[in-house]
Amino acid sequence: MLSESDFSQLLSEKIATYTPSLIRLRRDFHRFPEPGWCEIRTSSIIADQLTCLGYEILTGSDVCDPDSRMGLPSKDTLEVHYQRALKQGAIQAYAQNARNGFTGVIGILRCGKGPVTALRFDIDALPITEDANPSHLPFNESFLSQNPGFMHACGHDGHTAIGLIVARILAEMKGCFSGTVKLIFQPAEEGVRGARSIAEKGHLNDVDYLIGSHIFPSTNGEQIGVSMGPTLATTKLNSSFWGLSSHAALPEKGHNAMLAMASAILNLHAIPRHSGGASQINVGTAHAGSGRNVICDQAKLELEVRGASTEINRYMEEYARTILQSSAAMHSCTCQIETVGSAPSVINDPEMISLLQNTAQDLHLNLRTPDPAASFSEDFSYLSEAVQAHDGKSLFFYTLTHTDAPGHNPDFDFSEEALPVAVQMFCTLVYRLCHGKNL
Repeated sequence: MLSESDFSQLLSEKIATYTPSLIRLRRDFHRFPEPGWCEIRTSSIIADQLTCLGYEILTGSDVCDPDSRMGLPSKDTLEVHYQRALKQGAIQAYAQNARNGFTGVIGILRCGKGPVTALRFDIDALPITEDANPSHLPFNESFLSQNPGFMHACGHDGHTAIGLIVARILAEMKGCFSGTVKLIFQPAEEGVRGARSIAEKGHLNDVDYLIGSHIFPSTNGEQIGVSMGPTLATTKLNSSFWGLSSHAALPEKGHNAMLAMASAILNLHAIPRHSGGASQINVGTAHAGSGRNVICDQAKLELEVRGASTEINRYMEEYARTILQSSAAMHSCTCQIETVGSAPSVINDPEMISLLQNTAQDLHLNLRTPDPAASFSEDFSYLSEAVQAHDGKSLFFYTLTHTDAPGHNPDFDFSEEALPVAVQMFCTLVYRLCHGKNL
């Protein structure tokens, strides 16, 4: 068994060796972005590489509980993405398992007796058209998205690449570890749709330690960050209004679904905020109408609520549902509300925060401790709750780096110098956890 100093030295050498591969992987995933539940090519490559490294792998319906998947695209949409994935180099043996919304991969490395440590890496992209501008690095370096209307605008291409290089290093240095490591490559994080189905499948029931990370903008050159307080809980809702069409010259003969929707939008944004902490609402899309002389009989909007705690988020959601139904009734319409994503708050265990802080200091990494309540939401929280329910420990940290634009923006890109830093942090944390360091 190597000493920690010898382990650190060997780890640094391996990271230096694999950094070119790390960047190539990230750029490959960036070129072929796939939205939630459609990550066919991505999942097949992950499964193939983990198999080659000697991992036990779970794919398809062995990863996710079918009934717990949220915001699943239509069968036609899933099939379109499947066929495109095959044309773009998906490995068919694994792609078939991922078909029909069963994406994601879990790799298991058994290293003898010891704790079970799980690492989460999200793999999906966003429905955003990437900027084809010469100043945009992916355009300049020829790894711009090849899938119109989709791009990795939040760093998940980097997360996936990090996970695969971590997998390679852990396998090659297996003798340095004890216990079991689970690598969870999660689908559909965007819209907080995917993690619940993994938790409901029971994959976290034996996990002692859970670690996840997300690329995040650095403000002053920091490399690692951690939140001392909870992230925001959130719920994503789709609301459909159904009225009765008529000629616009006879408005009394119809029931205007557009007016019901408009009333809902205005009143949703007027929900009284909660005194217990941050509470947010946003209507992101609204669609209605077929012609200027037709009373609208169908309308649809997409919205989200957030809260500093699961309780505050529930307050916002219940208020929103009341407004949607009341706005429909006001205009003699009906309203159907669908939950397409949700996540409770992420709460880091204090012991894990201390472990991260000590590790960052020992690795000479610049650490930032953000405000107690982070402004984002993450369905990592479902995995975290499952682990903490049986007294396991959970940690979610930031991989901080320069970004060219905010997340979810057509010009988003991040400095690839952050990728080896994340690999180093994940591998070192696993080493310390399996040896009982700093806990």
